[in-house]
Amino acid sequence: MTKSKSKAAYMISAVAEQYEIHPQTLRLYEREGLLAPSRSDGNTRLYTDEDLERLEVILKLTRDLGVNLAGVEIILNMREKMEAMQQQIEGFISNLNQELSKRAATTKSKEEDRSLMPVIQISSLTRAEGKKPAGESKRKSWRG
Repeated sequence: MTKSKSKAAYMISAVAEQYEIHPQTLRLYEREGLLAPSRSDGNTRLYTDEDLERLEVILKLTRDLGVNLAGVEIILNMREKMEAMQQQIEGFISNLNQELSKRAATTKSKEEDRSLMPVIQISSLTRAEGKKPAGESKRKSWRG
């Protein structure tokens, strides 16, 4: 039986206290579509770690950079699109590397098919049969 991972969830009052904002501000962010906390059976907002990371970005944009909520929405949407594009690029690169590996293997085997017998195979065959490779004599010098 597999053990399911439970995500930590924080109630609105705890999040508001932690980030020194009013709970109404969190509700406003939810109404504006900037945050989407899950809900408990009793309809209580529950914020996950991912929600808190997103909230930190929102607060940095609004507090530190003076961006209004419309600008925050645009920036968050652009970040999501950039992450999706990054994943697509990584997938493309992975597929490209696989294709290049296949083609390199295919090209190598085609080159081997065109040759009479690769030198490596000749050396390995003669050594396997207990013979010395061509050009190697029992004597080390031609004089002796």
